[in-house]
Amino acid sequence: MFLIDSHCHFDRLNYDLLHTNIEDVLKKSFNNDVKKFLTVSTSINNFYKINQLCKKNISILYSCGVHPLNCQKEIINFNTIEKITEKIEKLSSIPRVIAIGETGLDYHYSSENKNIQKKFFRKHIRTAIKLKKPIIVHSRNAMDDTIQILKEENAEICTGILHSFNDNYHSVSKLLDIGFYISFSGIITFKNSIELRSIIKKIPLERLLIETDSPYLTPVPYRGQENQPAYLLEIAKTISILKKINIEKISQMTTDNFHRLFNL
Repeated sequence: MFLIDSHCHFDRLNYDLLHTNIEDVLKKSFNNDVKKFLTVSTSINNFYKINQLCKKNISILYSCGVHPLNCQKEIINFNTIEKITEKIEKLSSIPRVIAIGETGLDYHYSSENKNIQKKFFRKHIRTAIKLKKPIIVHSRNAMDDTIQILKEENAEICTGILHSFNDNYHSVSKLLDIGFYISFSGIITFKNSIELRSIIKKIPLERLLIETDSPYLTPVPYRGQENQPAYLLEIAKTISILKKINIEKISQMTTDNFHRLFNL
């Protein structure tokens, strides 16, 4: 079996107490059949950090972008969105950068700077189209605006992922209509995620991806602990049960979907 973690943050794992080093993390993952990874950057400096940490491990691929909660900080660091966009374009020429992002909108923690988030989001989509690379989208308490901007910027050209999906089926339908893939995290294993569990039963297998978003959103039965890529297996097991499809089929389809989306 071959599982791919389509969204994780290797640089934020606890290497002081939980893991000896990155090779230790990979060994634990491989033991659970998790064998390829997309580690997602959240700022320019964060990209440099993950590149330094992961460059010796060819099973780890990268994205390059600015998380919506980091928009204001990046303006302080680089002065203008244009300079940040130029930097993203340059860094994304590295072959292992297969996606643009994490970008999008987050009104849960930061509703006062909606306009700057929207400007960054639009720039990321245009960069993704220009570079012909998919986009990784974060959306929290902002799905209507997220979908509206994706449509206005013709994001169906680059396509991409709505990562760690946790909204309603109406949103899913609109995202599927513009060619996006839907990625599920450990939230799907939570017993109170009743609507989300219902939604996943309706999503076509050929548009499904799985992720840990580690070190966040730890799945059952590891809740209360730091998340890690090895726990992707629990997410795959849960989806297998919900969709009544054996886990080998889930593994094959999500792997094929990942390779198709990122032209690998």
